[in-house]
Amino acid sequence: MNLKRNKPTSPFVKALLILAGLISLGLGIVGIVIPVLPTTPFFLLSAYLFLRSSQRLYRWLLTHKLFGNYIRNYIHHKAIGKGIKIFTLLLLWTTILLSIYLVRGNLWLQLFLVIVAIAVSVHVLRLRTMPNKNNKHKISKGTKENETDNYLKK
Repeated sequence: MNLKRNKPTSPFVKALLILAGLISLGLGIVGIVIPVLPTTPFFLLSAYLFLRSSQRLYRWLLTHKLFGNYIRNYIHHKAIGKGIKIFTLLLLWTTILLSIYLVRGNLWLQLFLVIVAIAVSVHVLRLRTMPNKNNKHKISKGTKENETDNYLKK
């Protein structure tokens, strides 16, 4: 994967990509607490848009203390940490149950919320779990993780 390809040359296109990345990031952050709004796709879209438009924003996103690890692990390994899985499921079901309580009397909406929660839970549980930090693994040259790390160092 060549991380430098497809960079826009037009300042207007670059600005549009940055704006779209910021909007996507905002939706991803809102999706942390609103269960029907997916977090991961918006974070990944932001990473892609920043990669194409702003090295500084891309580096900021992937090194961010709250979501950087999460995004890098998902991009490189299609996996998330065990603690993130547990936190995600607890937050998901807490907000879903609260939402179901708040819309009591609307059975169809309550059913929809339960279906969404089940679908998201299945998705989260099917993701690979990252190994412990103590289990060190070597990264061979030319891997996606190595390319991204090199890009972040620039």
